[in-house]
Amino acid sequence: MTTPEPLRVAVIGAGPAGIYAADALTRQSREEVAVDIVDRLPTPYGLVRYGVAPDHLKIKGVARSLREVLERPGVRFVGGVEFGRHLTREGLARAYHAVVFATGASVDRRMGVPGEDLPGSVAATDFVNWYCGHPDSEVESFLLDSEEVAVVGAGNVALDVVRILAKSADELHRTDVPQPMLDVLAASKIRRIALLARRGPLQAKFTAPELRDLGRLDNAEVRVRPEQVDVDPNGSAVLGAARAARTNLKILSEWAARPARDLPRSIELRFWARPVAVLGGERTAGLQVEETELDGEGRLRGTGAFDTVEAGMVFRSIGYAGIPLPGVPFDEDTRTVPHSEGRVLGTDGGVRPGDYVAGWVKRGATGVIGTNKSDAAATVRSLLDDAGELRAAAPSGGLEPVEDVLRGSGAEVAYYGDWLSIDAAEAELGAALGRGERVKLRSWSDMYGAIGR
Repeated sequence: MTTPEPLRVAVIGAGPAGIYAADALTRQSREEVAVDIVDRLPTPYGLVRYGVAPDHLKIKGVARSLREVLERPGVRFVGGVEFGRHLTREGLARAYHAVVFATGASVDRRMGVPGEDLPGSVAATDFVNWYCGHPDSEVESFLLDSEEVAVVGAGNVALDVVRILAKSADELHRTDVPQPMLDVLAASKIRRIALLARRGPLQAKFTAPELRDLGRLDNAEVRVRPEQVDVDPNGSAVLGAARAARTNLKILSEWAARPARDLPRSIELRFWARPVAVLGGERTAGLQVEETELDGEGRLRGTGAFDTVEAGMVFRSIGYAGIPLPGVPFDEDTRTVPHSEGRVLGTDGGVRPGDYVAGWVKRGATGVIGTNKSDAAATVRSLLDDAGELRAAAPSGGLEPVEDVLRGSGAEVAYYGDWLSIDAAEAELGAALGRGERVKLRSWSDMYGAIGR
């Protein structure tokens, strides 16, 4: 008897969903598996590295558990390889029995209002990428030269954006924000920040720890309109709300009641305000909003009362969306890859053999980082159930090394050892600047320079 070769699986995307898929594949004992985690960046961790705010050190610590998976036998990190550019689905079929797409949700959802494309009206995702040091971001993308800005959204990412805008450079000094971005933040002219939510405090998606962090800033006073949190604690709205929503209401009510402090910056949390237009000429000058309310069936409606919020910049933070992958089915309505139990479905509704999906591009931008673990495990169960068919469908001459498939593609492949060189260079930079554990290398050339290319 001969032992079959390992089931070779490519995971496209080195964020939490992709690494958790590799974890589930290599923890099980049903099949021997070899996994390549492929990413366009020479660095792993995806949203943990480029989406979690730099001052959230506890959440960023998730990278330590993800690192254990990358260092596991049977797992390889293959960075610097972009699906659709360096590697096609046809090329993947030459090197792997199966592919798990775990590319996340990398773009923002739009407000769909007039003036949204004016200079100064920007996606929160772009700002998050900027302060997290994504190599696609240019230092000059954000000058922060307006005294008044508005952030539209009622989730944790909106709170992250507000908090980073409100903090002083001293408060961010010990984080891994790239030094050029920290210099821009230090020179920021921002004094007043308005956070606008279309619904009320009980409908907001903030989590209590994130909300509390906003109230602990040394550099900014948080203001809440008392009438917007004056909700009957024994009323049906409160009694029917989730515990997290009631906690948020309690925090907001405490802020509304406390005396104002004279601090360099102020943050106003304003509920029941729906953006209807971004105002301005050559660049953003403000935001027109309509007051809102819930009807008898809990649906949002406008009251017909309008107001103007002065703002030289508007950050929209109303959700993430997936983007289509070349040659992979995509549902434009849900902004996800259609699937059945993780198996990708074609346009005819049938399963596409060998194609699987995990994470936000599978289910939408919902849940926390840990949610991806069970999600990826469910997809892996389907893949393992199909192992016999996947092996039978392999090329008759056998699978090729992915390096042979990539030859001539122009990919600057970076392996796990190369990532460790970048990691070490960032630690050295942090020490040299006296800024803590690490400071991120900002550009593609800086990262590949650390690798020695």
